Amino acid sequence: MTSLILVRITCPSRRVAEDIADAALEGRIAACANLEGPVTSSYRWKGVIEQSFEFILWLKGPEANWGKIEALVTRLHPYDVPAVVAMPLTHVSDAYAAWALENTDV
Repeated sequence: MTSLILVRITCPSRRVAEDIADAALEGRIAACANLEGPVTSSYRWKGVIEQSFEFILWLKGPEANWGKIEALVTRLHPYDVPAVVAMPLTHVSDAYAAWALENTDV
């Protein structure tokens, strides 16, 4: 088990995802960002099943920065309830883990 997490954030546009990624990297709360999409998302919102195209933003950083990442997304994301979930990284190469921790502030 490492002290790193992988954070998955769904975003309504590439621009929103890029803005969050840039802020996370500039603030040194994440070491890396990856962007995928568009993807098709289906979800229930206010009693109605919705479908939309979204982009997936992945951030990798220290688990200790979860609160900072969540606060950043809440501030920059246009959704009322953005999907921000984190998974612990149980297996990471030593070199990558060292690089990630060197490039973030806790």
